Amino acid sequence: MIEVLVVDDDTRVAKVNAAYVEKVPGFRVAGEAHNAADALRQLEALPHLDLVLMDHYLPDRTGLEVVREMRRRGLQTDVIMVTAARDVSTVQAAMRQGALQYLVKPFAFAGLRAKLEAYAELRRTLDGGGEAEQAEVDRIFGALSAGGEPDLPKGHSATTTELVRRALMTAEGPLSAQEIAERTGLSRQTAQRYLKLLERTGRARLTLKYGDAGRPEHRYEWSTRA
Repeated sequence: MIEVLVVDDDTRVAKVNAAYVEKVPGFRVAGEAHNAADALRQLEALPHLDLVLMDHYLPDRTGLEVVREMRRRGLQTDVIMVTAARDVSTVQAAMRQGALQYLVKPFAFAGLRAKLEAYAELRRTLDGGGEAEQAEVDRIFGALSAGGEPDLPKGHSATTTELVRRALMTAEGPLSAQEIAERTGLSRQTAQRYLKLLERTGRARLTLKYGDAGRPEHRYEWSTRA
């Protein structure tokens, strides 16, 4: 069983990511952390951790600073960055710090599952030990290049998708397109378009609220069953 620590500053996002991890056979969530200090504390306290899903934007330090501190302390737990940070300098720094994978938010369950399955395959290969011919080396490195979720449909922005996703995940209950628009600064039409996209891909769940006029209002909430 591969033991995973989920690190994200947003407690709701952390719970969603933890639920995703638990759905992948062979993986188990050993803990959740919402800031750098707690992440480092748990890494020290849980010596059998295999993998960290590391957000970059943490309240006290960045995820990459946590990774650097891990290595300074001799903690060799593997790292997959799971973050909205998409600038090339952060991606490059993650590679140099030894992150095995980099998954850009927003993503559906399939995107994270692909990364975890690739990681499990890498572990199986490395656990075999012995020497590796060039073909075996190529296969090991190839395991790290498993694709994530498909590109967004034409005309859809990853940044806007992330805005809507965050609004849903931090809400206390279902929201209408108008409420999403007010929280994100988007137009109602744009919010509705992205909500429909998230619903089609299984990341948002549609419910109907009936008012006095009898016409139902479409309301959306984040789904952990994606």
